[in-house]
Amino acid sequence: MSVNKTMNTGISGLKAQEQALGVVSDNIANVNTVGFKHSRALFEDVLGSTSKTASGSGARMTRTQQIFSQGALQNTGIGTDLALSGDGFFVLRGSVDGEAGQFYSRAGQFSFREGSLVNPDGLNVQGYAALPGGGFANELSDVTLTASALPPSATSAMEITANLDANTAPPTVPFDPNDPAATSNFSTTMTVFDPQGNGHSVDVYFVKTANPNEWDVHVMADATEVNTPAPANPGDTYVELASSTLTFDGDGLLQNAPALNATVAFGNASAQTFDIDLGDPTSAGGTGQLGITQYGAPSSVASQSQDGFASGDLVGVDIAADGTVSGVYSNGETLAVAQLAIAKFQSNDGLARMGSNVWAETRDSDAPAIGPAGDGGRAGVVSGAIEQSTVDLTAQFVDMITYQRAFSANAKTITTADEMLSEVVNLKR
Repeated sequence: MSVNKTMNTGISGLKAQEQALGVVSDNIANVNTVGFKHSRALFEDVLGSTSKTASGSGARMTRTQQIFSQGALQNTGIGTDLALSGDGFFVLRGSVDGEAGQFYSRAGQFSFREGSLVNPDGLNVQGYAALPGGGFANELSDVTLTASALPPSATSAMEITANLDANTAPPTVPFDPNDPAATSNFSTTMTVFDPQGNGHSVDVYFVKTANPNEWDVHVMADATEVNTPAPANPGDTYVELASSTLTFDGDGLLQNAPALNATVAFGNASAQTFDIDLGDPTSAGGTGQLGITQYGAPSSVASQSQDGFASGDLVGVDIAADGTVSGVYSNGETLAVAQLAIAKFQSNDGLARMGSNVWAETRDSDAPAIGPAGDGGRAGVVSGAIEQSTVDLTAQFVDMITYQRAFSANAKTITTADEMLSEVVNLKR
């Protein structure tokens, strides 16, 4: 009986090592599978009875455990190739082998197909849609980006940061709207956009007055491009859109800056109003340093900006580390359309492997905690890269040799037990 037990024990060892070799072969087969997590075989001993003094009856492989370690990142240069750096999974929705639902993946070989961001099997990448007023929705939805042109946006605000030379003397002649360059001390030009997306040059002239620390501001445009307001006199070259007077204190800080806004209709476009921000005057509780200043240095512009733009065609996609997906347009604008959702589990080991580079949640994994990338310990997104398989071929070959030798050793116990049985049978001869 003990000889038979030895043979059965050896058979259990053969089965366990054979199953372990299957785990190794699966790892090696997936050495180039993007986002693949290698597995290991877990063994346990088997007793012949519940007696504490009972001898062992062999071994068995209890299960295969996937190791969710971070894989190396490989640059691809493809903007929609995404890798996760840290703990978490992309959220996908669709059908896998006829089973519809929500799935999770580390494989980020995505592309836009008919306006939707999908994986190679057509599963839709999930995220939070951008809201018109800014921010993102709270509910998950498919990440989409249409190829339609971005409509133009009329300029509604301008901002200028500059210094006006405190040592400048007033012009010798009054400001002349038909010859502003010769009758002002300093000027800057900006392009503003009308509601149709056409660009127009708007000039801002600064004129030192006879009063200490005081400057007049004149906002001018080419009269041939403006429908309203009309020029002050028929035949004028320029039309004044707005004007104001700035005062500074003895330290060169902006003290007063009355509101400066212009209402204008360019060409055939609808009328528009835009504000011109020249700083934060001290009279309104500001610092007097964030816009126009009057220091004893040459007049110069540090920066200027406006918020309008012409229409543009979609030329690319940009995906930030926080998962924000933006369309890049030919007019230089970037428009956010969604933010990728990243799922995090209490136990990655409890996820069910579904094939096709995806997992599904189970009772053991617990429900996913889904949120934006980089938030709450979730992985960050790396655009233009993929996460490589975590399979180490050297380690797998070592495991293969180990299991092969264990298989041979277990086979030897069976052949030895067989020889012992043969000896027993031969005793009656």
